[in-house]
Amino acid sequence: MVKQREFFNRRLHSLLGVVPIGLFVVQHLIINHFAVYGEESFNQAAGFMGSLPFVIVLEVFVIYLPILFHAVLGVYIVFVTKNNTRKYGFFRNWMFLLQRITGVVTLVFIAFHVWQTRVQVFLSDAEVNYQMMEEILTNPFWFTLYTIGVLSTIFHFANGLWSFFVTWGLAQSPRSQKLVTYFSIAVFFIVSYIGVRTLIQFGFGV
Repeated sequence: MVKQREFFNRRLHSLLGVVPIGLFVVQHLIINHFAVYGEESFNQAAGFMGSLPFVIVLEVFVIYLPILFHAVLGVYIVFVTKNNTRKYGFFRNWMFLLQRITGVVTLVFIAFHVWQTRVQVFLSDAEVNYQMMEEILTNPFWFTLYTIGVLSTIFHFANGLWSFFVTWGLAQSPRSQKLVTYFSIAVFFIVSYIGVRTLIQFGFGV
């Protein structure tokens, strides 16, 4: 019974990390990347997302609750799972450790980002637009924290793809797991470029 519950928890945890959380992260970064094409492009893209029907309901049930559940389940898995060095080896165990570290960093970053761009905006009746993000990210302190948070989030998602493919039985052989590793690395660099390029645009206007 305990093993069945742990098996189910691992599958649910990996699934939530990709759908809907991972897909939302990629979509969110792509929308933000419109800033590279100018203030008007970003404001139009952000305005479109903000004007979706039932946007608050969508954010709560498709974003916030899955993230919270994924985080709580992730902490549980960390405490009940032992790192198997014989099974995965040196590199994969480092990825295991970094996955846990970036999970904590990502959770803190997302909580702060939501507070800064959702809660405070709601309380002050402000608008999330290009000017707001520019004011935040032209500050070197916030730019550094956002860069760390964005890269941590992307790494956690990209590296989590490996666990997703293995946990769901899509990559069982050593060769398939190696291919998934290469795929995860490619995802990390591609999505990181999108995220960091956007931060540079807001922070330095280039």
